[in-house]
Amino acid sequence: MKKSKLTISKDYKIAKIDNRIYGSFIEHLGRAVYGGIYEPGHPEADENGFRKDVISLIKNIDVPVVRYPGGNFVSGYNWEDGVGPVENRPRRLELAWSTTEPNTFGTNEFMKWCKEANTAPMMAVNLGTRGPDDARNLLEYCNIEKGSYYSDLRRSHGVEKPHNIKLWCLGNEMDGDWQMGHKTAVEYGRIANETAKIMKYMDPSVELVLCGSSNSYMKTFGDYEKTALEMSYDKVDYISLHQYFNNSDNDSKNFLAKSMELEEYIKTVICICDFIKGKRHTKHEINLSVDEWNVWYHSHGAKFDRWSEAPHILEDVYNFEDALLVGLILIAMLRHSDRVKVACLAQLVNVIAPIMTENGGKAWAQTIYWPYMHASKYGRGYALNGVLETTKHDTKGFSDVTDIDSIAVWNDEGEELTVFAVNRDFEEDNILSVNLKDFDGYKPVEQIVLEGFDIKAENTVNNGSVKPLSKPLDNVYESVKEIKLSPLSWNVIRFKK
Repeated sequence: MKKSKLTISKDYKIAKIDNRIYGSFIEHLGRAVYGGIYEPGHPEADENGFRKDVISLIKNIDVPVVRYPGGNFVSGYNWEDGVGPVENRPRRLELAWSTTEPNTFGTNEFMKWCKEANTAPMMAVNLGTRGPDDARNLLEYCNIEKGSYYSDLRRSHGVEKPHNIKLWCLGNEMDGDWQMGHKTAVEYGRIANETAKIMKYMDPSVELVLCGSSNSYMKTFGDYEKTALEMSYDKVDYISLHQYFNNSDNDSKNFLAKSMELEEYIKTVICICDFIKGKRHTKHEINLSVDEWNVWYHSHGAKFDRWSEAPHILEDVYNFEDALLVGLILIAMLRHSDRVKVACLAQLVNVIAPIMTENGGKAWAQTIYWPYMHASKYGRGYALNGVLETTKHDTKGFSDVTDIDSIAVWNDEGEELTVFAVNRDFEEDNILSVNLKDFDGYKPVEQIVLEGFDIKAENTVNNGSVKPLSKPLDNVYESVKEIKLSPLSWNVIRFKK
């Protein structure tokens, strides 16, 4: 049996966590919208066509922000197609995913859905086939109360009050040659700067996310960030990171080390941002938006009919090891919460998502739902940089991988302390000794665990067996807090004053 030690102090603060780190993503892709969050005629649909069973699962997570409408989709999207009387909206061939977009769900429907789901919007503008003028018009439509062409157009569509959307993405993955309107770093930096300038002329309160690289494997990674930031640094607030993870070679030990890959990506982008900050002699700091991240590989190669409407595509069915990696990724981002302020699990429903649905049928939680929900529910407050002493191992792609990975979050207002921990060891228990330096009166409450499942175990519509259980910590005393972490387990260890 292995042993580890975690020392935690209130003085070890990393940062106050921005709750938007628990955001997600809805794109007009597959069944994310149609058959996912929106299905008129479904037994669980409300008067707006929103699936109440899906909204209930989303509220359980407490998702603070949802990115919309894309994704690759946004780079060819005419937002005007999705507003006004539904019967007048055009059907379009959607080139990013080779489907047909009916446009029966658009900006105003999304904003109404956000209120029902108790979340806030993160709106993306099209800098692929369109540009600054389109972004200006959409912002006017959404954020200006009245007295101008687009604000009055919104009012004519039955939406009297402005949406007041504060967080905006300046395009999507513009470094990728698959993107409609793909741009070099110079081309993108120039148009992003002008778009940001115009948008902040109209509404100085908006926060803007510059596109970084589509992943850390891009040949232009690093140079793209540097060049785009040099051209737009003063006008933007965040830069995006996108990263997906796979176990296509079925090396589970190496797969569970891939959160280290994300940490290196984060550290590198922080260095680039701070290099430009120093070069410009400015106090303005650019933070990070990891606005696409998840496991994605199970559904690669799935067939569907070209130009069909809302086909079953990118519908990964997740297993237990995927849930463990999602937990590890959340720990990694919390460890860098001084600079990672926004993050979006991609996506929220059906498309590489924690929530799945049947058309006309049930909705259920995938395996990855649980660590995401736990982090959002218990990971509010200050991230603490605890001192972790644990054994290590090597994998095919990584060296010095810690057997235990962990982060602590202190909710000072609720007087609660939560330790998130993953035991990556495949065979041995690990006794974690938690040393609380200055948390007098904090008592163990419970240990929530995902453990004991076959590493390939999945949840389905009729079998949701991969789910957490709560263990009492009656045998854990105030002076000695030794807690057993089972092999291959996600753990939420809760203390309360």
